Amino acid sequence: MSSYKIIDHEYDAIVLGAGGSGLRAAVGLSEAGLKTACISKVFPTRSHTSAAQGGISAALGNMGEDDWRWHMYDTVKGADWLGDQDSIEYLCKEAPKAVIELEKYGVPFSRTDDGKIYQRPFGGMTKNYGNGIVQRTCAAADRTGHAILHTLYGQALKHDTEFFIEYFALDLLMKDGACKGLIAWNLNDGTIHRFRAHNTIIATGGYGKVYYSATSAHTCTGDGNAMVLRAGLPLQDMEFVQFHPTGIYGHGTLISEGVRGEGGYLVNSKGERFMERYAPKAKDLASRDVVSRSMSIEINEGRGVGKNQDHVHLHLSHLNKSVIENRLPGITEAARLFADVDVTKEPIPVVPTVHYNMGGIPTNYKAEVLTINGSEKTVPGLMAIGEAACVSVHGANRLGSNSLIDLVVFGRAAAKRTAELVKPGTPHESIGESETQKCLERFDKLRNANGDNTTAELRLEMQKTMQSKCAVFRTDKTLKEGVDEIRKTYDGMSSISVKDKSLIFNTDLVETLEFDNLIRQAITTVDSAYHRKESRGAHAREDFPKRDDKKFMQHTLSWCNGKNTKIGYRPVHKNTLTNDVQYFPPQERVY
Repeated sequence: MSSYKIIDHEYDAIVLGAGGSGLRAAVGLSEAGLKTACISKVFPTRSHTSAAQGGISAALGNMGEDDWRWHMYDTVKGADWLGDQDSIEYLCKEAPKAVIELEKYGVPFSRTDDGKIYQRPFGGMTKNYGNGIVQRTCAAADRTGHAILHTLYGQALKHDTEFFIEYFALDLLMKDGACKGLIAWNLNDGTIHRFRAHNTIIATGGYGKVYYSATSAHTCTGDGNAMVLRAGLPLQDMEFVQFHPTGIYGHGTLISEGVRGEGGYLVNSKGERFMERYAPKAKDLASRDVVSRSMSIEINEGRGVGKNQDHVHLHLSHLNKSVIENRLPGITEAARLFADVDVTKEPIPVVPTVHYNMGGIPTNYKAEVLTINGSEKTVPGLMAIGEAACVSVHGANRLGSNSLIDLVVFGRAAAKRTAELVKPGTPHESIGESETQKCLERFDKLRNANGDNTTAELRLEMQKTMQSKCAVFRTDKTLKEGVDEIRKTYDGMSSISVKDKSLIFNTDLVETLEFDNLIRQAITTVDSAYHRKESRGAHAREDFPKRDDKKFMQHTLSWCNGKNTKIGYRPVHKNTLTNDVQYFPPQERVY
């Protein structure tokens, strides 16, 4: 691999990914005086956090009484009791402080008449432990993620974070079970860069593009997850994939839950507000997994709308025009562009669409990655945050607006913990060339691949398999077919073709590397789903319709070496972090 020019860098800490969690970590690290690098394959403000619309949850109590314990209860219930309650306590208790920090950084939140941060209702968010709807989701109109992302990027620049933009991360540098940094390819000039650091924080987001229809951007390929798999570490709870109820039919573009929070509602072909049948109390503001399944049932039983009766309608034309203009301007534009709909006069055609990955890299509430054997021990020098991580605060199903708060709370936690572990300017120990060689051999093999299969063909094959065999409703038959079919797609990698052999902005090679990352996560997802023989949260088995706490109140661990997987389990944490709140025991999940 001597043909590749390698440039070395040394930092106290590096952050891989420049979305909400990565930037919040970078800000905290730089504020702490640590020499910090932030590496991103896209310009930071193009990161997928910009697509988050509805808001960020925190029990501020600006729109009525609220309590972080109520928020915690809702999150535990939303997670269908698969979330770790020590981590959930940390999230909900720290949430108000984290949002106030964002406000001080400059996030332009929408305001109440008396100048407080505006908060809207969101699915699954209640008061007094499920007794009534609460307004908990802090909003910047319907562009909350966009506002947070731009603000944090400005703060990172202010605190002298060093950015390496349009660098594609290839693999982690591991030594004796510890992470020593990573290797990345500079798309601008074709050079290979070796970043050494005392702490590496993975913030690469989700892997929604394993599916055909997803709200995810083309860049959401879970690169950090795949790097962890190649390092011999497991991923956790990969079977739990959230379908957002309201993606625009035919496009997948997200229509925020904020629409229903502001009073929008769903109807079937008969004009019925059908959510009243499935969630009598919460109705259209039930948790996302409940609403998505309800919509799928309506469609499957012949009550869908349109020529093929394969979607439903979302109405907001009854809302006050000022609400639509001031609180939902982005939604209005998206509906016009992607559905040719004037929301003041017509309903939006919507269908459940892949939106979020609850699973990912297993961590504790300090953001430290857990070790290879699934124990509570941590991997020295390695952290994960955001959608790439599985803390697990979202368990089997994430509540809307809990993703943005997850980003900033655990981005902050990662920075805080790193500052405790790393002394600025600590010398780096030597590391051998074997890890670098192994990484570049994979890179070179794919770059020079001359087979018959195009990356686009294989990616489409993978996406169609996942969409049909591992969707909203699952059975033993469809999942077993998925297990077999996804491996046939993997086998196609042996004869993949990369036409462009260059090193500068070679998008053919980038997409091939991304596919290599995606296919590993597709395998772990469908295998994990096949082995979980119960229904819980977003994982709905028609052949096992009930939740089985006796057997499956545990996290799935999946290791993947090529197309070979190993499935294991680790207990769900049933303890809280402090005595400020008591453990919430499992109960029937009714909305």
